[in-house]
Amino acid sequence: MTIRPASHPALSGAGLGLRRDFMSALYAQLISNEVLNKPDFYEIAPENWIGMGGRYARDLRAFTERYPFACHGLSLSIGGISPLNIEFLKQVRDFLDTHQIDVYSEHLSYTNDGSYLYDLMPIPMTLDAAKYVADRVIQAQEILGRRLILENVSTYAMPNAEMSEAEFVTEVITRADCEVLLDVNNVYVNSINHGSNAHAFIQAIPAERVRYLHIAGHDGEDPTLLIDTHGDDVIAPVWQLLQFTYETIGLRPTLLERDFNVPALDTLLAEVDHIQQIQTKQKPEFVNSSDEQNYARA
Repeated sequence: MTIRPASHPALSGAGLGLRRDFMSALYAQLISNEVLNKPDFYEIAPENWIGMGGRYARDLRAFTERYPFACHGLSLSIGGISPLNIEFLKQVRDFLDTHQIDVYSEHLSYTNDGSYLYDLMPIPMTLDAAKYVADRVIQAQEILGRRLILENVSTYAMPNAEMSEAEFVTEVITRADCEVLLDVNNVYVNSINHGSNAHAFIQAIPAERVRYLHIAGHDGEDPTLLIDTHGDDVIAPVWQLLQFTYETIGLRPTLLERDFNVPALDTLLAEVDHIQQIQTKQKPEFVNSSDEQNYARA
């Protein structure tokens, strides 16, 4: 696979996910010099922007020309049974090239079974499934010209599992030579939903494969069932798990996801600032080298 050279500086610090439907409300404030504690980088879903013109396209271009960006996909369905959508992958590649975005992540799940399911469905955690997904990742990477970054997802069932989630994730990323978007909130949610050990999961994921992190809020349906909504504030145990993650694998760029019940910008940026505070407080031995050094594998 030929990896395209990086276009923008590598992601660093604390980032914020941008939904198209609230970007207009935030645009003037974020792009101005009046907001001093801006996020260090932003993340968007390419599906929400591909083919978009007019004011939305101009506003996005103004952002991507100024700040580092990542793209986080919603519909690749890397674990699905339907063939990969080659035309869609080419559209994503062209979008990334246009905006000079080098970081493209997707969910380690499937969202398509002949038609879109509008949810992140769990992949059976078996060796055969890991091999199958890895082959699809390799195919996707050849088209994208970039390593795919796979996110561990929140699940509410573990059908036909023959290995742990950490073992499955590691098997896929090792076989495919791809990377990980480690979602700390998802680790916590799954630890409650399945009675697993969140700290052991983080310790088991190959640190050198972790490109960046997500953190978010969730909804507690009951004490034994959490729903990953991205619609609530981050809770204390998840903040504590983020600090443990830094202590275990070193600092990584970390992005706040907030998709629903979006608060005022000051409140939103306060959570971004909290990420930065945790990063700043890390002891020197927990601070790894730059992203270029960690991830510039041929």
